[in-house]
Amino acid sequence: MQMIIVDDEAHWVDNLSMFKPWHTLGIEQVHRAYSAQEALQIIETNPIDIVISDIIMPEMTGLELIERVRAVDGRIKCIILSGHSDFEFTKKALQNQAIDYLLKPPTDEELFGAVRIAIDQLNREWEQISSVERTVHTLRENLPLLQGQLLLDAFRGQPMADEEWERKLENYLLPFHEGEAVLLLVRIEEASDYTKKMGPQLLEYAMMNMAQEILGESCEVWGVKEEHGYLAFVLQFKGISTVAGRGAKLEKLAIQLQYKVKQFLRASISIVMTDGFRFPQQLPERYLQATSYFRQIVGDEREFVTRALDVDPSLSQRPLDALYLPPSFMNLLEAGRWEAVKEKISAVCVELDRDWAESLEHCMEAGFVIGSSFTYLAHRNGQSLTRLIGPDMEMMQNGEAFSTISKLRNWSLRVLTKLQEANSDQASDSRSTYVSKLQAFAEKNLHLDVSLRALADHVNLHPTHLSKIYKIETGEGISDYVSRLRMERACHKLKTTDKKVYEISQEIGYLDPAYFIKVFKRQFGVTPQEYRDGHETHDRVL
Repeated sequence: MQMIIVDDEAHWVDNLSMFKPWHTLGIEQVHRAYSAQEALQIIETNPIDIVISDIIMPEMTGLELIERVRAVDGRIKCIILSGHSDFEFTKKALQNQAIDYLLKPPTDEELFGAVRIAIDQLNREWEQISSVERTVHTLRENLPLLQGQLLLDAFRGQPMADEEWERKLENYLLPFHEGEAVLLLVRIEEASDYTKKMGPQLLEYAMMNMAQEILGESCEVWGVKEEHGYLAFVLQFKGISTVAGRGAKLEKLAIQLQYKVKQFLRASISIVMTDGFRFPQQLPERYLQATSYFRQIVGDEREFVTRALDVDPSLSQRPLDALYLPPSFMNLLEAGRWEAVKEKISAVCVELDRDWAESLEHCMEAGFVIGSSFTYLAHRNGQSLTRLIGPDMEMMQNGEAFSTISKLRNWSLRVLTKLQEANSDQASDSRSTYVSKLQAFAEKNLHLDVSLRALADHVNLHPTHLSKIYKIETGEGISDYVSRLRMERACHKLKTTDKKVYEISQEIGYLDPAYFIKVFKRQFGVTPQEYRDGHETHDRVL
């Protein structure tokens, strides 16, 4: 857990954060903030669990702070410290659900007792959130979506161990098991005016329900709308033992479904069925077989019900499996998963060596997909692939890069390295741009709101992301930079102008001069006026 201690008196913050054995309570990190605004910035960029705050602070009181904190995250637990036993303070603290209201100086027993209560409450709340019962309830609320996504992943050939299949089928309440299954694809073709008024989503939903009703009498049914627009159903028969019996029953059910859709939904459909196959191992190839059958055999014909016959693999070509297995090259490149791209290139070349060593077409197929993915990434980043890869562009254009498997492998990995380097340089340039914009804004608007939120809004980034970028580029936190900038500006004005301390305080963003004086003295060991007087004395001596 993480905790933050907030007080404008530095000795309280430093003493409580540095010299108490918080680790014995399970507190992994204790943050320090010397103002409410600084605390809000830290809370915005760190997963804070507990806030211990003084109640009387300049600019924003501890009560206002915990009100703001709970508006952002109601799970954060707050403890108030105060030198005042005022009942109104206590009442407001309780209204804001503070864990405790402790008078300064609290004993270790009081302080640790309050933090233990906060930790116990947090543990109970998170145990409830992560409980099996709540997880199961949430799972069941989203079952249709999860079931559909699992089937789509299976169609795409997403690798999954047998144990993982069994676990997901059980968790998603799918009554399927390893064994024989069939696949049925439905293509919606013509819709009447009546059906058109329903809209495509409602029509598809009605067809899914009708299929469940008709097919469900004899089969376990698992359906989804797949990426080509077909309604796809995986079926396992409940009690028919013979292959012939299952085939005849399936054809009868398919014809019945087609007829009922036309009768009640006034729409025409075509249906392609596969022969029985081993589920789940052969599901991806049967899915490809069924979609290919629609494309090659059924074509533009209407109201077909047919079986997708097995094709002799020796009489046909087929695409490279590794090339199209998800995630795709484009997805991996977009995500910046460079090592995964290398592994995918290696897998493609292994398959080429094993199955298509004599096929120039397959080598070209792989090269075109990889090359187009590289081009897409360059253009997505606003760059020219020709400029990025130089002479390697000519090899792609004249086909030399794809003329052999060895050349394809070497060219792909070489170009990938160039793209990775260019992406790294661009990321660094982008970070530098954000840093420059932030610093220019802060320097110009130091007298206004230069909180982390205001700075993030100015550069259109999330506060957490901006903090990380700034830290990577400068090695300094944003709040540290703003504080340093304010102190540098204050020193400059104290040395070069006759402005009063309260005027300088307002010009650098401190609305409360007393607080400015306190911060300045904490930084330099002297008050602003003492700093000015010492500088003037030094000048006279010179």
